[in-house]
Amino acid sequence: MELYGTVFLSFVLIVVSAVCSGLNVALMSLDVRELRHKAQSGDKHARAALAIRKNTHLSLAAILLTNVAVISATSLVLSGFLNGIIAGLVSTLLIVVFGEILPQAFAVKHALAAVAFFSPFLKFITYVSYPLSKPLQWLLDRMVGEGAESLHTRRELGMIIADHHDERRSELDDDEVEIVQNALLLSEKRVSQIMTPIKQAVVLTTSQKLSERKVTALRRSGFSRIPIMNSRKTRTERFILLKDLIDVDFDGHSYALDDVKTRPMQSVGAQTALDTMFRTFTSAKTHIMAVEQRGKLVGIVTIEDLLEEIIGHEIQDETD
Repeated sequence: MELYGTVFLSFVLIVVSAVCSGLNVALMSLDVRELRHKAQSGDKHARAALAIRKNTHLSLAAILLTNVAVISATSLVLSGFLNGIIAGLVSTLLIVVFGEILPQAFAVKHALAAVAFFSPFLKFITYVSYPLSKPLQWLLDRMVGEGAESLHTRRELGMIIADHHDERRSELDDDEVEIVQNALLLSEKRVSQIMTPIKQAVVLTTSQKLSERKVTALRRSGFSRIPIMNSRKTRTERFILLKDLIDVDFDGHSYALDDVKTRPMQSVGAQTALDTMFRTFTSAKTHIMAVEQRGKLVGIVTIEDLLEEIIGHEIQDETD
């Protein structure tokens, strides 16, 4: 009977050691910021683990104190039936295989679930070892300090989003992945990369007149806003919104540009970042701007150009 008791006690101690070893790896692999986000989204496991992970040093001290005590107790229990060397070898082999390698391998794969499931056990050993673990926490807090919550770089965020591409388990479809990736790159791109060069833009000059034929041609161009430039195409200060011409009678009539409604045209620098350009469009309450470089007019940019850069597809017309 004493043999069975020893085997049973050794089994219990190895299980406790396995739990402590797994919890040690699992707890340290959890990121506080990620846990907080999951907890806020309603994840019960994350909520349970967050309370423990926030007191990392206290939990770590309790786990390690318990694990060392259990390992020592296992050697003492086995030494009652085996000599010192054999007892040490057997206990070391059992602890390494069943108390370290297997539980740590499991804990790495199921860290959050493991910490959440064994949170009552962890709270218990923290309470029992508190007279020793609390001073150790105090010492670690002052020697090591609390770990700073890391933020992902733009490149890292892009790589994280890319992992969702063609992944069946992802809640994001391919279009959403592409939009997020493109949006992350806005600050690295410049207006000059998306503008329409002035030589390719559909424009009017101040000397031109609007007739029914001309307005029809402008509508067929697919653009709803037409910049008005000087004869040398070096400056533009206003544009025509074609819908403003709906009530104008062009039947047998033509009009100078000064005789129809025009709107002021604002300008932006060619090296303006696209994220800044988005805010510029919003604050200016316009959909089109002239692009200047070193005081010279070089192109036209519209909010559709910016949206195309974000969604990754060309907008054929404003009804798309």
